[in-house]
Amino acid sequence: MPFKAEICIDARRIGPDQPTFVVAEMSANHGQDLIKAKELVHAAHESGADAIKLQTYRADTLTMKCEQPHFYISDGAWKGQYLYDLYKGAFMPWEFHADLFELAATLGICCFSSPFDDEAVDLLEQLNAPAYKIASAELIDHPLLTRVARTGKPIILSTGNATLQEIDEAVRLLRGRGVSELALLKCTSAYPAPAESINLRTISHLAEAFGCPVGFSDHTIGNAVPIASVAMGACIIEKHFMLSRDEKTTDSFFSTTPDEMRGLVHSIREVEKALGDICYPEQEAPWRRCLYAARDIRQGEVFSRQNVANLRPGGGELKPRHLGVVLGRVAATEIRRGEQLKWAQVGQEK
Repeated sequence: MPFKAEICIDARRIGPDQPTFVVAEMSANHGQDLIKAKELVHAAHESGADAIKLQTYRADTLTMKCEQPHFYISDGAWKGQYLYDLYKGAFMPWEFHADLFELAATLGICCFSSPFDDEAVDLLEQLNAPAYKIASAELIDHPLLTRVARTGKPIILSTGNATLQEIDEAVRLLRGRGVSELALLKCTSAYPAPAESINLRTISHLAEAFGCPVGFSDHTIGNAVPIASVAMGACIIEKHFMLSRDEKTTDSFFSTTPDEMRGLVHSIREVEKALGDICYPEQEAPWRRCLYAARDIRQGEVFSRQNVANLRPGGGELKPRHLGVVLGRVAATEIRRGEQLKWAQVGQEK
């Protein structure tokens, strides 16, 4: 089954010729507080985002509580703790999901999630999730991909630090399971990600290689890179989202605030307008030049640099490129200073 050039989530068409689909990623910024999680849904809607995205997992389904060295985070943003403790403090309580899906529906903002195991998919199916996001690290989890494919829902697959071969294997698996509505996200799995690690030109390569919409999952600081990605063809922008700079959660150090998200959405819409279509002007602009009589010219007088000027505004018959043809010929009529020269006024060479 061939992939579609567009996908549809909550009646929103997503693809190269559609408005960019902006996703506010709640991630761990709910702080395991339902009130704060609801505030994030409201803030995402008010900021102009098209969707709020959750993550559905438990610490036990991602790792194990074990103090062997390979479970310890020794560097990076989350160093100094074990994986189990990181996920235990970051996961969203499963009982929050129904309330958040209901609130999003009331507000008219799309809500979907990244499942990390079969039970998570079961929960999201009960809530009639309109689509699924596969997190970068789960791209190689073929059993999870197979389970999500069975839902028949659109899938957004983040590529993270996956090799091209791994991406191809995941895409082929999904295609083989009947998935036609698939989008990929260019992503750099670093937190925060430096600009030089992003390689936005990969967006067009992914679109050409896999024939589906491609977006950008952003972990950089600020809005410059996601805005640029839209100009490079990104159809989806996903950015981690928090309530304020005062928040201290697992992901707050590289997340964006409501004001910043509002600015991002505004800039994306401006870029979309600026991209426009392939277009070349059909009418001459008035600030271009044409040939003028620099002084009164008698009939029979030879055109020269002294009596012909190349000036603004344009609009006359004789353009700057005709100057070499006109010079040395004689005036066929009387011409007043300031007249735009016409071919009928140009006689033979002297």
